[in-house]
Amino acid sequence: MLRIHFTTADLIQTRVAAAADPFWEMVLSRRRLFEQDTALVLRPWVEQMRPQSGSSQLRPGLVALAALSPRGPYFPDFMTPAQASAGFDAGMEAVLSTPRVRLSTEIARLATTSELPTWVRRMSDGEPEVLTALDKSLRAYYEGAIKPLDTQIQSRVDADRQRRGRDLLDGGIDQLLAGFAPTMRWRAPVLEVDYPVQRDLYLGGRGLRLVPSFFCRGTPVALADPELPPTLVYPIDHDSHWEIAGTKSLADLLGNTRATVLHAVDGGATTTELARRVATSLASVSRHTAVLREAGLIETQRRGAAVLHTLTPLGESLLSNERRPTAPSLLTA
Repeated sequence: MLRIHFTTADLIQTRVAAAADPFWEMVLSRRRLFEQDTALVLRPWVEQMRPQSGSSQLRPGLVALAALSPRGPYFPDFMTPAQASAGFDAGMEAVLSTPRVRLSTEIARLATTSELPTWVRRMSDGEPEVLTALDKSLRAYYEGAIKPLDTQIQSRVDADRQRRGRDLLDGGIDQLLAGFAPTMRWRAPVLEVDYPVQRDLYLGGRGLRLVPSFFCRGTPVALADPELPPTLVYPIDHDSHWEIAGTKSLADLLGNTRATVLHAVDGGATTTELARRVATSLASVSRHTAVLREAGLIETQRRGAAVLHTLTPLGESLLSNERRPTAPSLLTA
């Protein structure tokens, strides 16, 4: 278990990132690629990527990621720099400019948990040709495996942030942190996180940066070095909404009224708000939302006396595809 200790200053400074981090997504996607129990939402991506895993475009990046971020209790923090929040290029520049002392220290720690190829040991000495090769390999992997999913990943992040935003507005920081259950449990002033090792992280007034991840699965991940800006990468809840309830429900969705209701749900809305937006009765809205929910396009949660409807990833994807009819998608449902 990871126990994250908050002060009042930390609660004020805690934030949820606006986008997934490209370097965390690269590290975590490699792990997903060869899992036996592939999550339903990732199967189209896995089925497309696996045949290409030995290609000249993807294989060097996969080899580099396997060596520098193996499964286990540790991988070097320099592989997931904070600067990557500004995009892949900023993150790659940070990786390549990692101070030699830090490279040597983190790679030495990695060597105690896994066997390293020769080129990794040369990298710890800051050899330019090794760093150049790493740049080329990771860039090719990002371009081939992650970047084509930008639209899909961002739509899932946006849906997740809608949920976190509602929690914050309705119940403040306590409800925001409590909303990460069941993988995290908020017992003020400590956030308990399911984790493979026992660890305590004291934020000390720095706050916590929560980063939603498309490829993270099950257990959230934190940086190993407690002196670095506190970061916790957590899995977006794809859940069972990607499983369609049945063809009858989907056929019912072809009606104009339900399509209008689905559009009206975008951004989140209560039953009363939907009735006002669509100009129909509460009873009619309830019937339409029941069908949309059965089809896996919306989810419904009770918030006090109100009922809140939000889009699921599938619902968001359908609306996104309608707005961008020619956009390529690797994750068609």
